[in-house]
Order: sequence, then structure tokens, then C-alpha cells
Amino acid sequence: MSIITDLTRMWLTRSTKPFTFKNEYDSVLKFEDCESLGLYVHIPFCKSICNFCPYCKVSYLKEKCDMYVDALLKEIHMVGGQVHSEEASAKKKVTSLYFGGGTPVLALDRLGEIIDALKEHFEITEGIGLELHPDNVTVETLTELKRVGVTKISIGIQSFQEKYQSILGRKAVDLEAMAVALRAVPFETVSMDFIFALPNQTYEDLQCDIELAFSHGANHIAVYPFIDFTFTSSKVKAMKKKDKRKLLDQITNYCLDRGYTRSSIWTFSSDKEAQYSSMTRDNFLGFGCSATTLLKDQFEINTFSVKEYCGRVNDGKLPTSLTIRFTERQRMIYYLFWTAYSTRVEEKAFEKFFGKSLQKMYGFELWLAKVLGFVTKEDGVYQMTLKGAFYYHYYENFYTLAYIDKMWGIMRKEAFPERIEL
Repeated sequence: MSIITDLTRMWLTRSTKPFTFKNEYDSVLKFEDCESLGLYVHIPFCKSICNFCPYCKVSYLKEKCDMYVDALLKEIHMVGGQVHSEEASAKKKVTSLYFGGGTPVLALDRLGEIIDALKEHFEITEGIGLELHPDNVTVETLTELKRVGVTKISIGIQSFQEKYQSILGRKAVDLEAMAVALRAVPFETVSMDFIFALPNQTYEDLQCDIELAFSHGANHIAVYPFIDFTFTSSKVKAMKKKDKRKLLDQITNYCLDRGYTRSSIWTFSSDKEAQYSSMTRDNFLGFGCSATTLLKDQFEINTFSVKEYCGRVNDGKLPTSLTIRFTERQRMIYYLFWTAYSTRVEEKAFEKFFGKSLQKMYGFELWLAKVLGFVTKEDGVYQMTLKGAFYYHYYENFYTLAYIDKMWGIMRKEAFPERIEL
């Protein structure tokens, strides 16, 4: 797998130089001139740990969570306080704020504090999203989320079916109770997450899950592939390539035939206005342990250790564990990879961001993608075909296992590794 990603990286960056992350950080983050800037906050606490989940998480203790939130507020003010303007009341405009985890609602009593701290420095223009465990979908919890300003929610269902809930270590979802709560407290976007490519999973299994979601309060769904991370304790085996492609194509065709809008490789909505994605943003600031920050010329990732995170912030330092200084081509590849997640890349947007022509930088690769049937082009927009979407997913799987798996595996063991090369 690493051979495929290494060769691709060298070809597209026109260099043998690897992606090199070093143990260093900037005390000042240069984000004031960034357009399309988003915010992300990581809350790592869970009441139970799912064995298939690769994200940074720890078992919930109220005292530990409060200590963490205290440090989180300091990090927000440390970074947000760097905004300088001639007008004292001026704030940096950001597109969106997303809370992920973990289970963010375990800090429900302090979410208002966190949002207020961010609003001291930033003007959020496109709403606030938050991930929920199905157990959290109650009228009481949803009412409080709405009160503090949350406009979008994403519910981690994974599967409504007992056979897959058992495989994933999840319990049954009370569909009717969830639907009642969602009707009582409406949100702009109600997304539900599912996992596909589980052992012996069929198109009919997923079709059933999708329709149950849309008929019980969702106006947006995400159907993510199962990825077998080496550092998780999951015993689930990944599905074979040909079966996975067939399943992804069937899901996509079914959703499009039903009139659902495709907003990314794995997301569909019954309402065109419903959006939920913390990934497809040009630049973003991340707060909390394991959160990442992406700016024009660099990418930074915070320590995965809650203890070290709190210690670093309480010492008045940013909790950055690793930083990469992008070459221009490296930044272009990062931009194109995650922009393509939306299934489309616009020439004008690329040129606006980099000041260079997409055709000049990657004309041959785009021509080849068209010849191979991966994309079509119309009015300066490259749009993925079904075939292109599958191979994007297929390569993303290689990328995840060759890069993310390696990095996260190391960072789960070392709070501040000296150097990682990918």
C-alpha cells in the first residue's frame, strides 16, 4: 500500500521529498487573511469505547472532562486573541463550527461556554454542527443544543440492524423515540451516519438503513466505508474490492434515482439545503486534543494525550504536537484531495486559492482522468463519475492506511513524537 501512495505522492508533487512532520509549533497562527476558514472542536470523552473507532477518545469522567474544557477555553482565547483589527469590535469571519469526538454532548453543560468563547473572536456565518450518539437524541438534550446555538446535528447510527450492531459492539436504536425527539426539536440539518462494506453486508441491508433514516427524521445521510485500522481492537475484516465497488455504485444509484442530492462521495440529502461536512473547507482552525489546523502553507496536529494537552495549554503554550511546512505542490495535492471529496473540482476556485492555473499545474493528470472515465468536464468544473468516485474511495483507503493509520498509531503512544515522515 505504501508503494502506491509513495509513487503517487512523488509523481503529483514532482519530488521525492516525503511529507515531513516535525515536533515544532508556531506561537502565532497566521489565519487572519484566510478565506473560507472553518473551526473544529474535539471533545474526546465517551461513556463506552467502540472497538472500530480510530478517533482520539478516552473514558468519560466528569472531573476530567471539566479540567479538559478549562484548558480548551484557554486554547481558544490564546489563538482567537491573535486577531488584530483597527476596529475593536471586529471579528474574524468563519464559515462554520463543528464539534466532534468522542461524544461532545458529554460536555453539554459547558458547550455554551465553549461557543461563547469562540464567538468572542469569530463570527460564524454558516452554523454550528455537533456529533451525537443515538442515546443523546432526547428532547431535553436537543433543546439545550438548540439553546446554545447548534443548528446541525450528525447522529452516529452505524447500522439499524441487529446483526451489524452486534459486530460493531453497538446496541439497538429506539427508532420511534428518536423520531419523536427530532420532530419536537427541529434542526437545519439532521444527518445520520452509517458504515458500509461490513462482512456479508448487502445492498438491501443498506437500502433499508437509508430509508429508515429518511423516514425517521434525517434530511441528510453519510454512508462511510469500513476501514480496518491496525491500531484498533476491531476483528471486523474489510470487504473485497469488487464487492465494495458494486455496493458503493448500488447505494449511489439508489439515492440518485430517489432524487436525493449527492453532496460528497458518501453523503446524500433529501433537502438540497441540508449540509454536514467538517472536511471540505479550504482552511480551518482546530481546538482540543488531536484537532488539526490547516492554513495556506502548513498543517498542524495537536497532541492526542488529554493529560499533555492540558499541561501544555496551562503552561501558556499551544498544544501542537507535529507541524508540516508544505511545499507548493504538497499543498496543491492536499487541496485537490479533500476538495475532490465533494465529487467536483472547480478551475476558478483552484486559481483563486493558489494564483496558478489548474490546467498548467495538473493538465496531463486531468486529461488522463477524463480518458479513463473518472471525471467529466463542463464550464471549468471537473465532476466525478461513478467510476471516479469508487477509485477516489479506493485510493482514499490506501491513503488512510499508509498515512493516517501510521501517524495516529504513533501519536496514540507518543504525546510529542520528534518526527514522522509519510
